[in-house]
Amino acid sequence: MTTTIALAGKGGVGKTTIAAMVIKYLAQKKNGAVLAIDADPSSNLNMVLGLELEWTVGDIREDMLAQVKESLVTGGAAMGTMPGGVSKRDYLDYHVRHSLSEGDEFDLIAMGRSEGPGCYCAVNHNLREVVDAISRNYRYVVIDNEAGMEHLSRRTTRDVQHLLIVSDSTQRGISAAARIAGFRKELDIRIENAYLVINRAPGGELPQALQEYIRQNMDIPLLGVVPADDELAAFEFSGRPLVELGDESPVYQAVRTMMGKML
Repeated sequence: MTTTIALAGKGGVGKTTIAAMVIKYLAQKKNGAVLAIDADPSSNLNMVLGLELEWTVGDIREDMLAQVKESLVTGGAAMGTMPGGVSKRDYLDYHVRHSLSEGDEFDLIAMGRSEGPGCYCAVNHNLREVVDAISRNYRYVVIDNEAGMEHLSRRTTRDVQHLLIVSDSTQRGISAAARIAGFRKELDIRIENAYLVINRAPGGELPQALQEYIRQNMDIPLLGVVPADDELAAFEFSGRPLVELGDESPVYQAVRTMMGKML
């Protein structure tokens, strides 16, 4: 059975950093293959994972639609097929599988850019089916979502076992996290468990006033607090993959403790 872990939160709170540490933990546990899905159009999860990224799913979608439009003009393709008679579903399946960035301990699919003008309903439905079919080959799927959660159900039709909503250690950040947590009830997918993760907390501790604010404003439990860390900042400045952080890193240790509780 595949366990899906999704991350959400407003921009700039460090979702991708937490995603990298979650993936590092799952890879070290060696309980099964790990697939990372970068659902943020900025597509930089590959950088923190140390993987090359040549194509995104968005690139494949736009390339396919361009070919379809050209064929409609020239009359060279039947309805529902690509030039040469290949079905759109088969075309997407082939190219998405070949866009997979493979690592020694985990693989990556990047969703890439958002849709342009026009109707994308049919192609997005096919893409969800393709990505879900690929995901079934993995024990764990980790989805680094873009800010908010309104697009999560457009990326997958799968249930999400664990949703991590990441916030910084401010009341404004936690207020935004509370709004995002409320969105989960409006999605077309079922989310079994949802948690709050506080990132970049000075000293790894939350002031009493902030703890009280969380109790009053969040309807999901606080899973853990990740400290601000100079070593991680140095990795970010140099562009070194975050998964290369040592096991003794306070950031990794905090995420490892959270994952032990959650799983």
